[in-house]
Amino acid sequence: MARGSRRGSGRRLGCSLGALVLVVLLVLGIGWWIGNRGVPTGPGEGPGRGPEVPAQTQPADCPDVQMVAVPGTWESSPADDPYAPSFLPNALLRSITDPLSQQYPGERLEVFTVPYVAQFRNPQRPQEITYDQSRAEGTDRARAELAAVHARCPYTSYILLGFSQGAVIAGDLTNEIGTGNGPVPADLVRGSVLIADGRRLPGEGQSPGLSPGNGQGMEISLQPVTGFTQLIAGATMTGPRPGGFGALADRTAQICDSRDLICNAPFNMVDGAARFQEFVANNAVHAMYATNPDVILGTTVPEWTIGHARRLVDEAPQIAHD
Repeated sequence: MARGSRRGSGRRLGCSLGALVLVVLLVLGIGWWIGNRGVPTGPGEGPGRGPEVPAQTQPADCPDVQMVAVPGTWESSPADDPYAPSFLPNALLRSITDPLSQQYPGERLEVFTVPYVAQFRNPQRPQEITYDQSRAEGTDRARAELAAVHARCPYTSYILLGFSQGAVIAGDLTNEIGTGNGPVPADLVRGSVLIADGRRLPGEGQSPGLSPGNGQGMEISLQPVTGFTQLIAGATMTGPRPGGFGALADRTAQICDSRDLICNAPFNMVDGAARFQEFVANNAVHAMYATNPDVILGTTVPEWTIGHARRLVDEAPQIAHD
């Protein structure tokens, strides 16, 4: 009996040890399975922390937002001070940029007014440089400023603003940036405002006012007679912008008075040469955007643009400085 009892006790002990081992293996197996699914195995435990995203900081002289404003024909000079322009006190863009500069400190909004020759040689002004030369100078200076600021201030965002010849320049840069070929990434451009753009194409960009539907920019309508415009004014009619405004289409405002031949020339010019000379001789509406109440109902172009720019600046993130 004693031997049988010991044998029975041994079998029971072996079974108990086997069960214990099985339980341990199950616990270890469940723990391994839980760990590999990323589920915490105990209070306060879990996957390790990922790499920390560095805080956005940039040099102390970098603004949160930079506005690059490109004046129109005869409203700028290559020697003008880009931070305090004085060449033409009643220039249209100054009615927009001066109030903004006064409202915001420089670290929040910096206004850079592109200084360039801004001329348009024609029979009445034969001593001036050609439109093509003037436009190229303005484009190069604006592009260089954007590239230089972005290289030094990687988190600064931008607002582009242009009038007349300056709207063509700002619009061309908006096109470059929006199609991925510009000096700054598209996601850093908060908005672009083009007033009387000579390359305006209906349906491209957004119209905050009465969008003219009976015409298009003069550089598009007159492209078929560009040889003539080059002859009398050194002005190449470049046609529509390839790719439009790309990623910036919903952030680009096109403002145009339907009577302004610069941004709203007839689709089919029966006598394009005569209409071009008509503009060169006299285009009073083109000079009235500062006070014209019929472009954006209930307000003027400067008032609307100031309000729009304020919203863009107020929504921009504040960037810490080194």
